[in-house]
Amino acid sequence: MTDTPSRPLDGVTVVSLEHAIAAPFCTRQLADLGARVIKIERPGVGDFARGYDGRVHGLASHFVWTNRSKESLTLDLKHADATPILDGLLAEADVLVQNLAPGAAARMGLSFDALHERFPSLIVCDISGYGEGGPYQHKKAYDLLIQSEGGFLSVTGNGDEMAKAGCSIADIAAGMYAYSHILSALLMRERTGNGSRIEVSMLESLVEWMSYPLYYAFEGAEPPPRTGAAHATIYPYGPFDTGDGGTVMLGLQNEREWKLFCDKVLRQAPLADDERFASNTLRVRHRAALKAVILTEFANLDAEEVLKRLDQAGIANAHVNDMHGVWRHPQLAARGRWTEIGSPAGPLPALLPPGVSSDWMPRMDAVPDLGEHNDAILTGLGVAQEERDRLRRQGVIG
Repeated sequence: MTDTPSRPLDGVTVVSLEHAIAAPFCTRQLADLGARVIKIERPGVGDFARGYDGRVHGLASHFVWTNRSKESLTLDLKHADATPILDGLLAEADVLVQNLAPGAAARMGLSFDALHERFPSLIVCDISGYGEGGPYQHKKAYDLLIQSEGGFLSVTGNGDEMAKAGCSIADIAAGMYAYSHILSALLMRERTGNGSRIEVSMLESLVEWMSYPLYYAFEGAEPPPRTGAAHATIYPYGPFDTGDGGTVMLGLQNEREWKLFCDKVLRQAPLADDERFASNTLRVRHRAALKAVILTEFANLDAEEVLKRLDQAGIANAHVNDMHGVWRHPQLAARGRWTEIGSPAGPLPALLPPGVSSDWMPRMDAVPDLGEHNDAILTGLGVAQEERDRLRRQGVIG
């Protein structure tokens, strides 16, 4: 890999009216690829995700995760004096991303139709909970609410007890679809010269990810049951306790692996021919009986012994790590996937973005302080010091 400052999105400028997770996660991906991302925040308070917690040396965990390599400009968009500043930014920008409350951007004259007339090459990406049109377009949407509406909670949990995903899965889904569509729009603009509008909803993004259980329940068929951390429709596939109080995760995918599992892991080769377990469908049907057999054998072994047997048999397996285990994960360390970024609280560790290129390194710059880049951005727009002081006194730029 060559260490070169050239990156795929060098020279691309993104202006983002963003908060929480979906839009900031999208624009962070663009920044990783070299784009200049100007994050517009409310004077005094900023993106409300800055206040979610203080777990990272006083900074919020969500904010640190989704906002590195950006420039922060505080700007009161409701103030008339903010309009020429925003117009100046958009005149030089390639992309506008926003996930404000439904309808808010349009009310400020920031709809694609209003902007396209003045900035024909500008790409506008609108991220919302439910999308434009339809009975839900004005509903507030947070990640857990979309997990509920999108059916995710119906298949996660155990028995009658539902469980949410442990991370912002709907926000992440929407952010990644917005990111990929922006890249596509930039390619399209190379052909046409025109900017385009992108609209991404959290609901549609998550429902796309739910297509397997959707099709499993096709035409009124029984949906997948909640099975905790176990797979709902493949067995054995999930967590199993061991004799030392540990837990291992394992998964079988086919009949060849089932025979190897019986012979090499359980050391009960005849079990492979038990008619109760002769196919995956039957193993799922009789999972309680099979689980008892497995746990009886594993009760005599510690977790590392079980993992060793699984490796020797070529059966897929994994440790059940907590967050501390992931920080120390030997594979991430061996591949050099951790680096260091700056922040208002000092240096912080950060995971390099997934995917490795032979031609360029991702941008890994600091997490910005609120309004940190006000003077630099405004100076770049030709706003003199005297005018900047006036804007500060009036609360336009905080």
